[in-house]
Amino acid sequence: MGWEAWTTLAVTALMVLAMARGWAASDLVLLGGVTVFVTLGIISLREAVAGFANEGMLTVAALLVVAAGVHETGGFDTVLRPVLGRPTSLFVAQLRMMLPVSFVSAFLNNTPIVAMMVPVVTDWSRRSGLVASRLLIPLSYASILGGTCTLVGTSTNLVVYGLAREHDPDIAIAFFDIAWLGLPAAVVGTLYVLLTSRWLLPDRAGAMDMIERPREYTVAMRVTADSPIVGQTIEDAGLRHLPGLFLTEIEREGETMAAVGPRTRLHGEDQLLFVGRVDSVVDLRKIRGLVPATDQVDKLAEPRPNRRLIEAVVAAESDLLGRSVRDTGFRTRFGAAIVAVHRNGARVGGKVGDIVLSVGDVLLLEAPPAFLRRYRHDASFALVTEVEGSALVRHEKAPVAIALLVAMVAVSALGLMDLLTAALLAGGGMLATRCLRGAQARSALDLHMLLTIASAFGVGAALERSGAAAAVGQLIVGAGEPLGPVGIVAGIYVATALLTELITNNAAAALMFPIAAAVAGPAGIGLAHVSLVVMMAASASFATPVGYQTNLMVYGPGGYRFGDFVRFGLPLQLALAAVTVGVASALWL
Repeated sequence: MGWEAWTTLAVTALMVLAMARGWAASDLVLLGGVTVFVTLGIISLREAVAGFANEGMLTVAALLVVAAGVHETGGFDTVLRPVLGRPTSLFVAQLRMMLPVSFVSAFLNNTPIVAMMVPVVTDWSRRSGLVASRLLIPLSYASILGGTCTLVGTSTNLVVYGLAREHDPDIAIAFFDIAWLGLPAAVVGTLYVLLTSRWLLPDRAGAMDMIERPREYTVAMRVTADSPIVGQTIEDAGLRHLPGLFLTEIEREGETMAAVGPRTRLHGEDQLLFVGRVDSVVDLRKIRGLVPATDQVDKLAEPRPNRRLIEAVVAAESDLLGRSVRDTGFRTRFGAAIVAVHRNGARVGGKVGDIVLSVGDVLLLEAPPAFLRRYRHDASFALVTEVEGSALVRHEKAPVAIALLVAMVAVSALGLMDLLTAALLAGGGMLATRCLRGAQARSALDLHMLLTIASAFGVGAALERSGAAAAVGQLIVGAGEPLGPVGIVAGIYVATALLTELITNNAAAALMFPIAAAVAGPAGIGLAHVSLVVMMAASASFATPVGYQTNLMVYGPGGYRFGDFVRFGLPLQLALAAVTVGVASALWL
């Protein structure tokens, strides 16, 4: 190896160490590494920025918009709620999620599946009282494992198949041939996650909950006469297990029901009194047919789908002080309705209109987005902020969003259109049909994730151009030759799996296939069989977040650190290596 290869390996090792120790965010580390490679002339500027125009990265960006459209309309909740249900434990939750994700990923590209599922799993974890960081890595792993069971489950399989056909036009690899290796790996991988995640997966959100105590409010909600939850029990309507929220009473036809059991059935025009955290109040507003009980909300000029929840702190010099909410004429003056009040670390009960306002009261408002711009610096308020994720779900648009998603998947799966074009059209359709607003589409683009993915291509180019990747692959394969065919298969798997953790899975497959094909023939290993081993190893990215797109997609939302993947994924990596090499040896050697 020349100085370029040694330098590239040293810089790559330093980047891995920086991400593992949490010295800087992964996107900044990778961008810094790419900058070093360009400065030293190891890669050209064109190669460094190629990732920003890469079809895979752009596809992820488009899919994030499509996923946001389906999420904002509640489409995923409609389809997945019966499947995911209300798990009683982490084991049951992971099982309910991983099995359907693995099955679907066997027939559809796993990248869009994870893009669609991340917001659904995050919300589901909150409603179920679970921690998202215990579910998002299993989500990514399930999609990877499912993708190894068919020829079309992941683009990596198709890349290797194309290379094999180019090497030998007569080669025959059937649709389910890889399932001989993929299915045992999927079973072992799923069992590993279910049995070990309690100890090896981090509880990131739990640590934050110990630091921050969210504000609590008393909120009255009304069941509309045409609500789909009319006739359902409290349990079935999903009102019993919202985290940090408690249904204290129901007012029905002038009578108050203080003891509300899970089997109590809801009637139209019931008024429900909840006590709990503001983020759970956000969830309440997204339940179809459940609206704030105050009549002031009904009188707002702004259409309800456009409104947000906003928190405003009453300032010391405010002219609202010492007056009841009713006497302030708040709705007429500010164009917003007070839903609840929080005071000095405690919720304030009673009718909202009767509450006399004091300094430091936190008002929970339902208001148009323009409220922030108009009154952020108003003397009446010391602080004005929007409650994150408080946009209402546009349930009436859910069939449109689901139809656009199904159409995107269908035209891509049938080969009528490439996935990027289909995703761009579906994303445009979300905007055109008002399933998603422009601001929501822009906020759906996770810049941290996209920068990380784009920069990873530059690192991969440096490893390839410098000769470091090929040298490492040949070294590991060469080490296995003295052990015969089994050693060579093991060497091919280890070399490919190591490369896919450092560069992209498709690049690792493209680099290792020629090496694997060259050593397989003299060793008496069939080209089809060694191709299947390369497919499996190239998809076996579990020990780092940068080797596979789905790992990168859950990295930020899960609040993970680089070391979380190493601790949880490395044992799985070793276990699947043993399974794949063992099954391949038993079947074909």
